[in-house]
Amino acid sequence: MDSARTEHRARRGGIARGLAPNGPAILSYGFRPFFLGAGVWALVAMGAWVGALVWGWAPGGDYGALNWHAHEMLFGYAGAALAGFMLTAIPNWTGRLPVSGAPLAALVLLWALGRVAMLWPDPVGLMPAVVIDALFFPVLGLIALREIVAGRNWRNLHVVAALSALSVANIWFHRAVVVGEDTGPAYRFTILIWIMLISLIGGRLATSFTRNWLARRGETRFPASMGRFDLVTLIFGLVALVSWVAWPESPATGVVCVVGGMLHAFRLMRWRGWTVWREPLVLVLHTSYAFVSLGFITAGAAAFGLIGTVSALHVLTVGAIGGMTLAVMTRASRGHTGRPLTASPATTTAYAALIIAGLLRPFAEFIPDAYSDLLSLSGLLWVVAFALFVLEYGPMHIGPRR
Repeated sequence: MDSARTEHRARRGGIARGLAPNGPAILSYGFRPFFLGAGVWALVAMGAWVGALVWGWAPGGDYGALNWHAHEMLFGYAGAALAGFMLTAIPNWTGRLPVSGAPLAALVLLWALGRVAMLWPDPVGLMPAVVIDALFFPVLGLIALREIVAGRNWRNLHVVAALSALSVANIWFHRAVVVGEDTGPAYRFTILIWIMLISLIGGRLATSFTRNWLARRGETRFPASMGRFDLVTLIFGLVALVSWVAWPESPATGVVCVVGGMLHAFRLMRWRGWTVWREPLVLVLHTSYAFVSLGFITAGAAAFGLIGTVSALHVLTVGAIGGMTLAVMTRASRGHTGRPLTASPATTTAYAALIIAGLLRPFAEFIPDAYSDLLSLSGLLWVVAFALFVLEYGPMHIGPRR
């Protein structure tokens, strides 16, 4: 049983915490099953992809192993991480009790059915499999919309817009695979959505947690608050990403992406991330955001033919998306289960493994003789990172809150 018996309608700052006084702990809050599911699926999906590279496995069946890998990283793994974050953050935003119990179990089951259907679509057929998978984001979006509207929390309606965009991107990606079109535009559009979410929400978290950490230590110099420069950076970054989605090899895209990367780098410097180097749980938010800047710059370099487009986009997927989701999952799991907000050696090692994986993947292109080996090594480092996450945080998700 969860400590929901003691948390039932307990208040912290006037906001309801916990819901059901009985039932398994893992269904008491959205972060528990979805963060654990994201960690497990990160292991399974990447392990299957490394098997495809090394031993010729065929995950995804008729969907195609490469298409399956791209889809499951952006929609399967990252989708679960986002669901866990949303279902945990929305009660804080609205003051309403969290989705838990049977409704949460049904949503987790829908996500899991999508993963099984996509891993092995052949028994049910490709079209039924993609339909099953495509249901998750619209359902999650409707749940988020209901909670936000009921709580009159209008300022966070942008998360519903993001879920709607992910629903469109998922259907677009599926359609491209089914009809045999280029999946590149749909893939890049999905990355655009994730990078904008990281720029908005990840940036807010990085500055807030950095400020809190510094304040507890009596510091007086804090990260710059959100202002006009941040707004200009976000708008310019969106323009650069739209150009990258539509014209990834255009010199004009190269210019705006490089400028966008420089703006994001300066924005990151204003957050004074070097001051929190003693606490990896906070520092990792800054290092993950650094991959956003690096990703823009490498996308620009790819537009000028200096690096491959696929290598450039992996800076954004592995480094920025993978890094930020792992950062948020570890911190939220510790905080919401009553653990100290400090990174353990295992957590720090997981961060390091993922950062190296994000750097190693594009670097492999410059050593052709070791290309396949470096790709496999990058994948294995990803597996190490999430194996450590599951081993350390799985018991937290399953057990009671301290």
